[in-house]
Amino acid sequence: MPRIPMVPLDEMPAALRDAIAQGRASRMLSSSRPVQVWAHRPALAQAWLELMSGFYRDSLLDERLRELLRLKIASITTCQACQLARKSDAVSEEDIACLATDSERFTPAERAALRFAELFAGDYMAIDDGHYARMEEFFSSAQVTEINMFCALMLAGGRMTYVQQAY
Repeated sequence: MPRIPMVPLDEMPAALRDAIAQGRASRMLSSSRPVQVWAHRPALAQAWLELMSGFYRDSLLDERLRELLRLKIASITTCQACQLARKSDAVSEEDIACLATDSERFTPAERAALRFAELFAGDYMAIDDGHYARMEEFFSSAQVTEINMFCALMLAGGRMTYVQQAY
């Protein structure tokens, strides 16, 4: 049970209900439950969903990499909803079982990004210039920036959902 009461869908502004429906249809959202808690602040919930949507609609990163990063962070935040959700068919259950950053199952670019996400979520003080240099071997500056921003959003969202128990 969420720690903050959920707003019933039929009591939300139409725009927020529409954003939830679009998020569910695109697989960006696996559940409406977190948004039903955030709906106590509908304009902010709407803004959060629009930001998330930008990563799915307009990304410089491929779908597989975004999903690997999301799941890596979910494994660290221990957000049940995030861990159970599958937002892309480009990542297999075997991939998920091997989310270690040194697994040969992943490309060198994926390993560099997964290592960055692991540190970002679990030991951010250990990120140094070497990590950025490694990422820049595979990604443009714009892509590295997006990886940073996506990791931040997934970390914040996972922690918030877990703390609120809105899953």
